[in-house]
Amino acid sequence: MERAPGGRGRIRTWIGGAVAVVAAGALSLTGLVGTAQAADINVAKNAGFESGLGNWTCSAGSGATVGSPVHGGAAALRGTPQGQDNAKCTQAVAVQPNSTYTLSAWVQGGYTYLGAEGTGTTDVSTWTPDSSGWKQLTTSFRTGASTRSVTVYTHGWYGQSAYYADDLSVFGPDGGGGTDPGPQVPGTPAGLAVGSVTSSSVTLNWSGVSGATGYNVYQAGTKVQSASGTSTTVTGLAANTSYQFQVSATNSAGESAKSAAVTGKTATSGGNPGNPAVPRHALTGYWQNFNNGAAVQKLRDVQSQYDIIAVSFADATTTPGQITFNLDPAVGYGSVADFKADIAAKKSAGKSVIISVGGEKGSVSVNSDASATAFANSAYALMQEYGFSGVDIDLENGLNSTYMTKALRQLSTRAGSSLVLTMAPQTIDMQSTAGEYFKTALNVKDILTVVNMQYYNSGSMLGCDGKVYSQGSVDFLTALACIQLEGGLDPSQVGIGVPASTRGAGSGYVAPSIVNNALDCLAKGTNCGSFKPSRTYPGLRGAMTWSTNWDATAGNAWSNAVGPHVHSLP
Repeated sequence: MERAPGGRGRIRTWIGGAVAVVAAGALSLTGLVGTAQAADINVAKNAGFESGLGNWTCSAGSGATVGSPVHGGAAALRGTPQGQDNAKCTQAVAVQPNSTYTLSAWVQGGYTYLGAEGTGTTDVSTWTPDSSGWKQLTTSFRTGASTRSVTVYTHGWYGQSAYYADDLSVFGPDGGGGTDPGPQVPGTPAGLAVGSVTSSSVTLNWSGVSGATGYNVYQAGTKVQSASGTSTTVTGLAANTSYQFQVSATNSAGESAKSAAVTGKTATSGGNPGNPAVPRHALTGYWQNFNNGAAVQKLRDVQSQYDIIAVSFADATTTPGQITFNLDPAVGYGSVADFKADIAAKKSAGKSVIISVGGEKGSVSVNSDASATAFANSAYALMQEYGFSGVDIDLENGLNSTYMTKALRQLSTRAGSSLVLTMAPQTIDMQSTAGEYFKTALNVKDILTVVNMQYYNSGSMLGCDGKVYSQGSVDFLTALACIQLEGGLDPSQVGIGVPASTRGAGSGYVAPSIVNNALDCLAKGTNCGSFKPSRTYPGLRGAMTWSTNWDATAGNAWSNAVGPHVHSLP
């Protein structure tokens, strides 16, 4: 797998004061002149997208408002380029002739452009390449002698991922259209409910409030934390104890009344909940414990379509075979306890959270009895400490089947039958049952959950029919999966691994529709390409993607399309 790459600003109002010129002569007033200058305001309407796409027009249905990520308020614009459409969203604003305006907006995501056209002078634009956090674009323009309306716009770029825009401003003289009214104190949140609980935490969810920029959470009437979204986990609670919670909404105008109270009771016993069963057809996603330009997520933010979440990655120590885990501050957790609470909450929701070992830069080596034991003991210790349901083997720099088999057998003995064991070999590793990865998978077949081979960064490979197939096609997915299905793995142990977007891998991205066609071909014998397997495999486990972060960067387009399809397989 590859590691490669605040609240809404207050509008300032400047008032041009009246200018009075008085000239006095002998006992007489000879002149009095007064001139009122137009106030500088933000002439854009619905500039923060709090009213959906009101006042905005987006090409080919490419625009939508989202509740996350937002720069300020409760909404932002998401523009999704498709095919020959660059997701251009426009608004005509009223302006004064012969006047200067400053155009700005906060953006993130894929390539993003901001501009103005129809100025009557020189049209302007500015842009930025992909950005993982909010970044302000700014430019300015001057209107012509008879210009009364200018079109401002945002757009992305062809073939790139979705972009986000918020808090757009066209600051200059009022052209007669006025500006949006100032913020009002938000309404009281509704729908407060208790979600998953552990022995030391309670997860709360509620409905968003229009105009809110944040929320305060109260425990027994005392504020205990703030949240930017509509969900939070209150930690540090006592086991088997009832707590009362309320939530309020906030913005620059003030704080709402507290919501109706709800009561949540923590679980009786300590530790994480037991490992949930992996569903018959499962979607796997890798969660990045680092920031490489993809959307930064906490585990609680991972799309609910994912059944197995592989935390990437464990770290090697100086002891051969031994692994540890270091939570990266870049992902935004305030504490390790908060991270552990998210794992427990996901497991309570029926998801498996596992620790992935290896990756593109992984250097874990298991090539002796001592290192096999060190691997098993350290992996089990991480499962106990964090509540991981199991491990994922993603060693891309070589694997010794003899000692890795011993390591996984020892881990299984300690962890028990609920261990979730996955693998993510490269295509070259699964071309033959004589390969070390393939041999390991067959050696541990009785405890193996799924092999999600990486059908990308590959180049051409042989299919099970002996023909050569190029990556990026339904035939590449089905003909190579056939090798595993006919080479000894059970269909429930085979999944299709692909990048979530073009930015998730160097090559091999395929559209979600191609993934779904490959699943149909293997499971039902429909939607095949030129290659059609000699039989169907209705027990096929499902699909995997690198990564949930790149998926989120693209608006969760991959999981929204592939997840329901996986879960509807026979």
